[in-house]
Amino acid sequence: MDSLDQGAKGIPVSSVELKGSLLTMKVGVVGGAFSGTLGKDGETIEGTWTQAGGSLPLALKRVKDTSALQSPRPQEPKPPFPYRSEDLTYENKSAGVTLAATLTVPRGKGPFPAVVLLTGSGPQNRNEEIMGHKPFLVLADYLTRKGIAVLRADDRGVGKSGGVFAKATTADFAADAQAGVAFLKSRPEVNTRKIGLVGHSEGAIEAAVAASQDPDVAFIVMMAGTAEPGGDIVVQQAQLIAQANGANPERVKEIGKRERAIIAILQSGKSEPEMKRELRAALAGTMRESVVGAEISGLTSPWFRYFIGYNPATALRQVKCPVLAIAGSKDLQVPPKQNLDGIRAVLQQAGNRNVETVEFPGLNHLFQHASTGSPREYAEIEETLAPEVLRKVAGWILQR
Repeated sequence: MDSLDQGAKGIPVSSVELKGSLLTMKVGVVGGAFSGTLGKDGETIEGTWTQAGGSLPLALKRVKDTSALQSPRPQEPKPPFPYRSEDLTYENKSAGVTLAATLTVPRGKGPFPAVVLLTGSGPQNRNEEIMGHKPFLVLADYLTRKGIAVLRADDRGVGKSGGVFAKATTADFAADAQAGVAFLKSRPEVNTRKIGLVGHSEGAIEAAVAASQDPDVAFIVMMAGTAEPGGDIVVQQAQLIAQANGANPERVKEIGKRERAIIAILQSGKSEPEMKRELRAALAGTMRESVVGAEISGLTSPWFRYFIGYNPATALRQVKCPVLAIAGSKDLQVPPKQNLDGIRAVLQQAGNRNVETVEFPGLNHLFQHASTGSPREYAEIEETLAPEVLRKVAGWILQR
């Protein structure tokens, strides 16, 4: 399966079943499933995509030329580049994982300050491709042009990286981030005292975890990072997106109640079979029966169960290096105010005074200028990263 909006290609489909006009596809690697009805003309399939406790209408249509579906992305850099780019691999030795990455190095003598970019949740490549955008390609290009070396890697189990994505948790990805820092320390072009981490969404949590454990991390940038437990974020996210998509207050309240019930089941400590029975009962009537099994698999995955139980404040209290935390005012996936305030409060209470937080007006979770902030807009917006965000991140790092 290819997801054009997300720029994700070659996603393995676990099973495909056609019964009469009902088509069911299960995509185990992302804990997702699609169930739809084939039109009489054989040209359309109207149905629903479900994943991680949520569902969205999805209509498929036969298209002969997919090039017409590609949206313009004016910020994507085109060669030749005024810097050196090297595709390489490095090891997370403790996990036995080989990570495939790209290192971009400014022209000149060096040594240069450097950063490792950390992607958000879900299987993503080194460019953090999502909804037809490549945010980390744009960010890496901008930072390198400003004199900062940048390392960006495919997630473990994604692209050319080894390992198994489906078995990894936030803690595992934080360990991969530390492996990136260790690799940069071996490069003569890099100033080993000025290596930082720049993480987006879940990547921001990984940055905090890695920095709390590794004194070689000189600074971190948290882009749309969280200060609240993952379970709370999941509930808020589901409600805010539903509200932005037109759900009435009563429906929004129901969605929150359902999400909290699912999280309570996952955190109940009951046996796996009993937990899955309760999840099936909780999901009954909310989606097609044919995809409930795939939904339960996603909810009970190691990553999701770890995420909903983890409180980023645990790591933030141990972060002693400078921190820049930024968010967009229209972010519906990570509510900006309480998380920025929370990040600042936790760090300062723990004695870290080198903290800056910035809320950018009008920007969504991907740091695009947006109308509502709904994920439905991500692919439609031509802008990949707001220029003011690029300037702020680069300027703050260079000031360090």
